[in-house]
Amino acid sequence: MTAVTSPAVSIPAAPKKSTLAWVADILVWGGVAAVLLYSIDAVDLGNLPRLFAGNDSTQLFVHDLLRPDFSDWKMFVAKMWETVQIALWGTFLAVLLGIPLGLAAARNIAPVWVVTPVRWVMNLLRSVPDLVIGLLFVTAVGLGPLAGVLAITLNTAGVLAKLFSEAVESIDKGPVEGVRATGAGKLHEIVWGVLPQVAPLWTSFALYRFESNSRSATVLGLIGAGGIGQVLFDSMNAFDFRAVSAIVIVVVVAVTLIDTLSQVMRRRLL
Repeated sequence: MTAVTSPAVSIPAAPKKSTLAWVADILVWGGVAAVLLYSIDAVDLGNLPRLFAGNDSTQLFVHDLLRPDFSDWKMFVAKMWETVQIALWGTFLAVLLGIPLGLAAARNIAPVWVVTPVRWVMNLLRSVPDLVIGLLFVTAVGLGPLAGVLAITLNTAGVLAKLFSEAVESIDKGPVEGVRATGAGKLHEIVWGVLPQVAPLWTSFALYRFESNSRSATVLGLIGAGGIGQVLFDSMNAFDFRAVSAIVIVVVVAVTLIDTLSQVMRRRLL
C-alpha cells in the first residue's frame, strides 16, 4: 500500500511596495509631520503648561463647576427640550433637501451638467459655518428658534447631500439594470433600483447628523438662535459657574439619551 503524497503548497510571497509607492508615502506622511512641527508656534502650543499652572481664577472656576446649582432645573430642561426640537426640525428639513441634492450630485444617476453645479452648491452649504448662517437668519427672521432651525437645515443639507451622493455612487448596478430592462423610466429606476440599496446608509447618516445637530443647536443659542445655549451664554457672562455646571450636565444627559435612542432606532431600521 503506497502512501499518497499531497502536492506541495506554494506560499505566495508577501506583497511588496514599489519604490515609487514608498517615495509617495514618505512625501505624504513626511509632509504632514513637517506641517505639524511648523505649526507649533502658530497654535501657541508653547503655552500649554499654563493649563496646569494653578491660579485663583482657575481654582474658583473649578470649585464652582464641581458644585452645580439646579435651582432653575425646570427652565434648563425646558430650554434643552427646545434645543432638541430645533435639532430635530433642522435635521428633518435637511433630509428633505439632501435627498434630491444627493441624487442630482451622483455621477451614475445625473448628467455632468447637473452634477457640477449641484456639487458647487453642496460645497457652499458645507463650507459656511452654521454660526455664520445662524447670524444671517437672526438678522432676517429675528431672535428665536426659527433662525437655529434654518441654520442647521442649510448646513446639514450640504453634508447629507454629499454623503447621500457618495452612497448612490457606490450602489450595485445590477438592480438598476434589471429595472431598466423592464422598460421602466428613470424615476422607476431610482425608486426600485437605487433607494432600496441606499436607504440603510441614508438612515444611518441622518441619525448621526441628528446627534451632531443636538450639540450644534446648543452653540447656536449663543447668537440668540434659541435653545439652552442662550441661557448658558448668559450664565457665563454673569460668572455664575454653578449654573454653567448644571447646564452642562443637562446637555450631557440629553445628548446621551439622544445617542441611546438613535442606536435603538438604527438597530430597528437597519
